[in-house]
Amino acid sequence: MAAQLGQFALALAWVVTVYSVIASLLGIRLKHDKLIASGRNAAIGVAVCITTSIACLGYLFAVSDFSIKYIAAHSNRDLPFYFKISSIWGGQEGSLLFWGWILTMYTALVVIQNWRKHSSLMPYVTAVLMASSLFFTSMHLFAVNPFNQTVILSSQMSPLPFVPRDGSGLNPLLQDPYMVIHPPMLYLGFVGFAVPFAFAMAALITKQLGDTWIRTTRRWTMVAWMFLSVGVVLGGKWAYHELGWGGFWAWDPVENASLMPWLIGTAYLHSVMVQEKKGMLKVWNIVLVIMTYIMAVFGTFLTRSGVVNSVHAFAQSPIGGYFAAFIVVALSGSLYLLFDRLPYLKSENQMESMVSRESSFMFNNLILLASCFAVFWGTMFPVISEAVKGVKITVGPPFFNKVNVPIAIFLMFLTGVGPLLAWRKASTNSLKRNFLWPAVVSLATGVVLYVRGVQHFYAWLAIVMSIFVALTIFREFIRGARARSGGTGENFVEAIVNLTFRNTRRYGGYIIHFAFVLMFLGWSGQAFTTDASADMGLGDTLELREYTLRMDKLGIDDTPNYTSDKATVSLFAYGKKVANLYPERRVYKAGTEPQPTSEVAIYSTMRNDMYVVMAGATRDGKKAVIQIFYNPLTMWVWIGAVVMVIGTLIALLPNRKTPARKRQETESKEETKDVEAKVT
Repeated sequence: MAAQLGQFALALAWVVTVYSVIASLLGIRLKHDKLIASGRNAAIGVAVCITTSIACLGYLFAVSDFSIKYIAAHSNRDLPFYFKISSIWGGQEGSLLFWGWILTMYTALVVIQNWRKHSSLMPYVTAVLMASSLFFTSMHLFAVNPFNQTVILSSQMSPLPFVPRDGSGLNPLLQDPYMVIHPPMLYLGFVGFAVPFAFAMAALITKQLGDTWIRTTRRWTMVAWMFLSVGVVLGGKWAYHELGWGGFWAWDPVENASLMPWLIGTAYLHSVMVQEKKGMLKVWNIVLVIMTYIMAVFGTFLTRSGVVNSVHAFAQSPIGGYFAAFIVVALSGSLYLLFDRLPYLKSENQMESMVSRESSFMFNNLILLASCFAVFWGTMFPVISEAVKGVKITVGPPFFNKVNVPIAIFLMFLTGVGPLLAWRKASTNSLKRNFLWPAVVSLATGVVLYVRGVQHFYAWLAIVMSIFVALTIFREFIRGARARSGGTGENFVEAIVNLTFRNTRRYGGYIIHFAFVLMFLGWSGQAFTTDASADMGLGDTLELREYTLRMDKLGIDDTPNYTSDKATVSLFAYGKKVANLYPERRVYKAGTEPQPTSEVAIYSTMRNDMYVVMAGATRDGKKAVIQIFYNPLTMWVWIGAVVMVIGTLIALLPNRKTPARKRQETESKEETKDVEAKVT
């Protein structure tokens, strides 16, 4: 019953989506308000239909209904419940349905929020979002339907319905808590960029190319950017915990697919401030919005087409061609509108100086796009080389690091400098006032670090630049808090809090920049990673830096879902025991070809991580093959990610207004000071 209801909801969603697009466009052309309202209501109806469909799929996973092919292929009876829920997006069909569901929910929220606003834009916004939804709904219904029945295929007869006793199980690599939340965060980011894209297209169509569409979509863009940022970081956290290679970013094609729209979206969030303040970069901002959404869809194409090899990607699939066609149509239509509307996108001002806030944002944009192009080229080079020469030439991490590390360090420099430069032109005095002491202190610290042995050039430079940016941010908070405290009589902490919440966009941005300082420190620590390995029996020890690992126990753990070889090891730092760690080597029972996975054990401090991997057992079974990694400063990456979310949430808040009474008291104090100054 649930399968039939889910299938019916999908079919109904397709019909209602088509109606929403047609009703919105006809309503605009005929200037028929009721028809426009009908198209808007239909968009909400699509959200209800797809929600019903995905709820049915979740129910089928919960009850282990293996008569459905997708359930049988991605679940089994002994799979823990929370992994059954995450199985919804664990395969091709379910992940696309999940993507489409998020798109319809975004659309419904946009429609409801702007019900009585932007009457000339909203019908086009609805039509664009529903056209995107039509593509995904068509895929759900006709290409990768998650409600298809399990059947037996035979050459002598038609396919027969079949219900296996148990399912094949979820991919062992996906049976990790981070995979329960990583894909939803990533999809919320990818799909969220459809909203500013739809508003940009509506603005181009209606020729309303002022600031209205930008101001309307600013928070939507920030929300999408935040979710995508969290998704990227959680993907790194999953790789760190699950893959057992000691790192969290390997420049894997699917990792790169999530990074590219993030880079362009970050560029847009910076350049849009120039348009709001100075009326410049209008064409540039439209281009960035288009490319951010196209790259989000392109990332989905990479994971589903089979054109790249990755532990994250789905198997070879014919739907890659449909995605390629959708990208071509969407990009062609967007660029046609852009070129046709160029006369309406003239800048209101010109760049007056290379040393100004607008120029720093422009440099920021160019560097981010250069990084995106480098990542794109490295990711697609194997495909391009195979098409041109017939040989697939793989581009590894050394290429990406060689290109992107210097770019990232320069971006960090702009992070500290850009927000403190004046609009139009920065004076020499303001440059000295804002940057002299941070530069002196950071360089002095760099000398100390070099003397103490930090001689890896890029790591040293990253740390020095991080200190410089942190000092510029602290200085801004301290200077603003002192000025406010002197004017209002607030204590220093209260002044910082009120300062932040009275200008959330500015100070929330500073907090986000500080988050990247913390993450940079974590990334720079990877330059000093060391490792060791040994076959260890009971009582054996393995030393690495100040740590000693001792093998205390070897055993076998048997659960309904998997069996594992499990080690119990004691970790000592400077001769003192600090932790018990339990690395495992698991083999999951479901499926015809059991796949072993490593469950790493990690001891984390602010200074370093001790990362312990059980790679397997020796042939006689009496010893475990243990590999350990010493990873300095890794925790700062995860701390920085938390701070980044906090900063983004603050930047999303409206500015807090000063109460009338407080404002009057402040004005009174200022008047009193003026009188006293005159008397003096």
